[in-house]
Amino acid sequence: MNKFATVLVLVSICLAGVSAQCPRIVTRAQWGARAASTAQLPIRPAPWVVMHHTAGASCTTDAACAQQMRNIQSFHMDGNGWADIGYNFLVGENGAAYEGRGWGRQGAHAPGYNDRSVGMGVIGTFTNAIPNAAARTAARNLITCGVSLGHIASNYWLIGHRQAVATACPGNAFFNEIRTWPRFNPNV
Repeated sequence: MNKFATVLVLVSICLAGVSAQCPRIVTRAQWGARAASTAQLPIRPAPWVVMHHTAGASCTTDAACAQQMRNIQSFHMDGNGWADIGYNFLVGENGAAYEGRGWGRQGAHAPGYNDRSVGMGVIGTFTNAIPNAAARTAARNLITCGVSLGHIASNYWLIGHRQAVATACPGNAFFNEIRTWPRFNPNV
């Protein structure tokens, strides 16, 4: 085998390993995001992951989740006056991750952590019930994906939004769930 073919095989193996860890990611263009301009994340890779819920309707289909993303973006931009949707990524109960601001962009999701974190959440309200298995798996895989791609520090800390600011987010049930996930930090 020539050198080019060997390199091609090695790159394919590496990319297969990364894609196996990443959930299906629906891009901004695919869900119909409005144009926005946001600042780059000043501290990279991000040492924190802040988990949220959107405290609205959940979604289980691609079409419903894309609509929820557009609704949330409109609320954040038009209602809150933000430059874009506040989160870096959201996950639907269809098991897909939806690109919000994306990797390497500063979010508007957790005061005191926006310049040093990736803001992730699950679309829906999770006060009394946890997100379904597809959403939980996608969220955990998205964190692993971010570490693999170098966007999240390998020694990151995971917290719930309520640990950054007085809020019920990410809901009592979901907060109790993420407390069992790797790298959860109870002492913020």
